[in-house]
Amino acid sequence: MNIDSKPYKWQPREQSLGYMINWAARLFAREMDDALRPFGLMSGQLPVFFALADGKPLAQRDLAQLAAVEQSTMAKTLARMERDGLIQRTPDPKDRRSAFISLSPLAEERLPDIAAAVAAINARSHAALAGEDSAHLLELLRRVIKGLTDTA
Repeated sequence: MNIDSKPYKWQPREQSLGYMINWAARLFAREMDDALRPFGLMSGQLPVFFALADGKPLAQRDLAQLAAVEQSTMAKTLARMERDGLIQRTPDPKDRRSAFISLSPLAEERLPDIAAAVAAINARSHAALAGEDSAHLLELLRRVIKGLTDTA
């Protein structure tokens, strides 16, 4: 079939918001993975670190909601982090099937270095933007996310 006979026309990828956001996210993830590897961490585990960095233990369902991932994805992430000694589980005294998740002492010790690595990559990305562009881009991304997560 000749592509010209199709009833649609592909938008150039550089003009596709979804493609460009995904491309930027993949670049961020690659940079983060490289920077976090020495700490035994991967970019996909950062939402857990962000959520638990204040020291308040959370249930797995709460972590899944905060990270905007499925329960099964969070369960696999937490299993890997527990295996690597990055989190610890404390049984929920009110629900024996549930546990509270917190960062392990090892993870807490690494927090300043992890935060510095993340900040350095974010600073590098902000440096590519002029003046108020960083704040504007963040606001636009918040609006895109809101538009994609709000139910009609």
